[in-house]
Amino acid sequence: MKKYISIDIGGTAIKYGIVSEDAEVLLKKEMKTEAQKGGPAILDKVIGIVEALKEEADAGVCISTAGMVDIEKGEIFYSAPLIPNYIGTAFKKTVEERFGIPCEVENDVNCAGLAEYKAGAAAGSKAAVMLTIGTGIGGCILLNGEVFHGFSNSACEVGYMHMDDSDFQTLGAASILTKKVAAWKGEPAENWSGYRIFEEAKKGDKICNRAIDEMTDVLGKGIANICYVVNPEVVVLGGGIMAQEAFLKDKIEKAVEKYLVSSMWEHTSIAFAKNQNNAGMLGAFYHFQGRHA
Repeated sequence: MKKYISIDIGGTAIKYGIVSEDAEVLLKKEMKTEAQKGGPAILDKVIGIVEALKEEADAGVCISTAGMVDIEKGEIFYSAPLIPNYIGTAFKKTVEERFGIPCEVENDVNCAGLAEYKAGAAAGSKAAVMLTIGTGIGGCILLNGEVFHGFSNSACEVGYMHMDDSDFQTLGAASILTKKVAAWKGEPAENWSGYRIFEEAKKGDKICNRAIDEMTDVLGKGIANICYVVNPEVVVLGGGIMAQEAFLKDKIEKAVEKYLVSSMWEHTSIAFAKNQNNAGMLGAFYHFQGRHA
């Protein structure tokens, strides 16, 4: 049985391990990204992971990462300031030259989308959009099960979409919740977490509910705008905050319905990601598999 090293590089943590040719996660570990140390330090971590696992899994190295990825070169060509000196990080070239193992690299949201198409909420769809809502908002378009990358590997960077004199992710990402609630209550932001806000909202806290309602309204507007361009049959929502599906689903659906014409809304469904924890590792594997089919 072929085994693959799969690595999911996020802003906070790097999840890594071994995935079988049947897409079963056989081993999963985690380490801190230490993003502030920059791209070269992350590349060193990846080299260390491959060094440690190459005797057990040598069929390929599959990498999911934040940032915009040139999938042909397996290299980062744009990154937010969260990871300094990440642009130009050549994962594929470095891994292949050093270990002689094939390596493929893909953007993390695209990987999450692939995981949802292969074994999740977008399974069998002809046109789907995946959104991850966290510190920012990332997007992925899937057409007949394949990621649509656009002309220069930058399709569906919806977080930057202009909205109300700001942008979609500044107004609609999960990070806005803690800022708003803390400001409205006159408390330090560190007193509040997304989890606490939802717990208080469920108890009837008006300020917490107002912040959530404003966020879901922004999400509804943004999702509707995306639907006007892509016309997906399903929009899959992922990211830590979407674990609150029971609380959010109805609110988000009503917000999308408010901004989307009825003829489109009746053909569009909102779904929540099923592969939250392993999405990056599995999606990276599916991307590798697709490149070596």
